[in-house]
Amino acid sequence: MDFLRPTSWQEALDAKAAHPTAVPLAGGTDVMVEINFDHRRPTHLLDLGRIPELAQWEADGDTVRLGASVPYTRIIGELAAELPALAVAARTVASPQIRNRAGVGGNLGTASPAGDAHPALLAAGAEIEAESVRGIRRIPVDAFYTGVKRNALAPDELIRAIRVDRADGPQQYAKVGTRNAMVIAVCAFGIALHPRTRTVRTGIGSAAPTPVRARTAEEFLDAALAEDGLWESRRALTPSVTAEFGRLAAASCAPIDDVRGTAAYRRHAVGVLARRTLTWSWESYRKERSAPCE
Repeated sequence: MDFLRPTSWQEALDAKAAHPTAVPLAGGTDVMVEINFDHRRPTHLLDLGRIPELAQWEADGDTVRLGASVPYTRIIGELAAELPALAVAARTVASPQIRNRAGVGGNLGTASPAGDAHPALLAAGAEIEAESVRGIRRIPVDAFYTGVKRNALAPDELIRAIRVDRADGPQQYAKVGTRNAMVIAVCAFGIALHPRTRTVRTGIGSAAPTPVRARTAEEFLDAALAEDGLWESRRALTPSVTAEFGRLAAASCAPIDDVRGTAAYRRHAVGVLARRTLTWSWESYRKERSAPCE
């Protein structure tokens, strides 16, 4: 196994072009586990840890451009207001030591359906900035996940950054695991209210072959909020609306039985998480003093 250590982004792109099967190494949370258990033996490892711009973020108007290797610890401490669901999700990632090292780019590159960042990115409508020696392209997060641990990156592409609009309304994230820390999600759910467009987006993790949105639940809730004028009035949601949203979210799953949980349990838990996160985010919206829509 050859170990490649570029010191600039251009060197990294050149190395990936020369060795398309090279496995990028950032935080190493997933890659090193697979190597240590001999589940994976890449011919080349491409260490991205010496490229400064990958560990930086910047605000560009209403958009946050998050470097692929910005550690979860910094997301929690520096971006809780701009990217609230992602910051909440970051708090659930593994241990403090791993949060100090791992970033969102690794979650996306691995594309595991259980990755903690995926539901929050889906709910926020993120874009992935991919680059190769051929140029840059932006991939909508909805089109990024193509199968179990597969993504839309070309063999010579690397993830440079994630572009996410600043939150214009409340966002929430919750997950179920076998314990409170150092745990892979049995299932997870993210939700984002978007008052400017009067829409709701969701994300579900670890309950389908890929991270998915609960689109039917979103459409139902968009219609219910509009029909009853709730964006303007900020009245409380009725129990029937909350219950139906949870039911439709659960129906959006395609879970499996495995060592962490049964398909039936996952489907039930997604419905519970959907109801809870909707309630939390809507109650937060009701308490805001700013105008609901621009």
